[in-house]
Amino acid sequence: MASNSLSAFLQDNLTELKQQGLYNTIQPLESPNGPIITIQGREFVNLSSNNYLGLANDERLKEAAIQATTDFGTGSGAVRSINGTLALHIELEEKLAQFKGTEAVLTYQSGFNCNMAAISAVMGAGDAILSDELNHASIIDGCRLTKAKVIRFNHSDMEDLRSKAKEARESGLYSKIMVITDGVFSMDGDIAKLPEIVEIAESYDLITYVDDAHGSGVLGGGAGTVKHFGLSDRVDFQIGTLSKAVGVVGGYVAGSRDLVDWLKVRSRPFLFSTALPPGSIAACITAIDILQNSKELQMKLWENTRYLQEGLKNLGYSVGRTETPITPCIIGDEATTQKFSTRLYEEGVYAKAIVFPTVPKGTGRVRNMPTAIHTQEMLDRALSAYETIGRELGLI
Repeated sequence: MASNSLSAFLQDNLTELKQQGLYNTIQPLESPNGPIITIQGREFVNLSSNNYLGLANDERLKEAAIQATTDFGTGSGAVRSINGTLALHIELEEKLAQFKGTEAVLTYQSGFNCNMAAISAVMGAGDAILSDELNHASIIDGCRLTKAKVIRFNHSDMEDLRSKAKEARESGLYSKIMVITDGVFSMDGDIAKLPEIVEIAESYDLITYVDDAHGSGVLGGGAGTVKHFGLSDRVDFQIGTLSKAVGVVGGYVAGSRDLVDWLKVRSRPFLFSTALPPGSIAACITAIDILQNSKELQMKLWENTRYLQEGLKNLGYSVGRTETPITPCIIGDEATTQKFSTRLYEEGVYAKAIVFPTVPKGTGRVRNMPTAIHTQEMLDRALSAYETIGRELGLI
């Protein structure tokens, strides 16, 4: 019999979430996660995927995964530090290091795992972490695993960062101080002010840490936000994902050879979790080859991004401060935002509402994610729905 206290806790809190409109119902896909998806036998224009370049559905990646599974099996069979490291893992890490312009790379099971692993392996008691207030949840959780003092600075506010860096350094309380930022912020699509962050870091001897999940494959010729700004040799930690633009699963830390050697002996997800499977690793290798040898997919992604964002603005919507394919359509009121997303679903467009507490109250938005494999006709269908619903709700 289940614990009475657990049952009461779960029932009370699930009921509260449902009453507040914060309970998330998961809708399984009956198709690949492409530009058109099928849910309960019905097709939708998909604007909720992180599959920026369409590589999750690319035949070349599928073939690589199948061949590697045939050659190496379905799983790696062990953690990396025992005998779960395959030649494929080394090939991918060397290729990623070349792509990112760093000495070395270490792969992990997810981007989330990277932040759990890397921050806590380096920072501890007697240290301080300066963290942008809008950093991803995985960064926040990674910081919590340390015993370091976490100091939040206002989002992309360089004067606030400089002031807090100066205060932390001059206090004499901390052995090491790290500054952490997303490269691209996932709710608004704005890009971190990396040149200014690096300049402040160099002034106060801060360790620099950039989580580039949404910049990887999108900016800097695909190599990410750090490469976009030409700062590959001035950032200590570059965190990347293999599950968004790369189209597979996993994450990686790029940096110096000494950093990677340290993570191999001190980062717990590397030491205590089975290595990524051969099929996934081979698919990632193929994806990086594609990114290195062709810019066609990135060009198409940006073409579709401009088309969708201009279309929304021409209808009278605000897309906020985005500088990337992440396209928030700002609605405002939480209830109206939820209703808007529901109406989009009814009109055959899959784009999810993002409301408080994920974003500040009164800034509810529908987040749209155009990809390289959307056609103009698909985007026109979405824009037509936005026009219909906007007029219906008196928003445009």
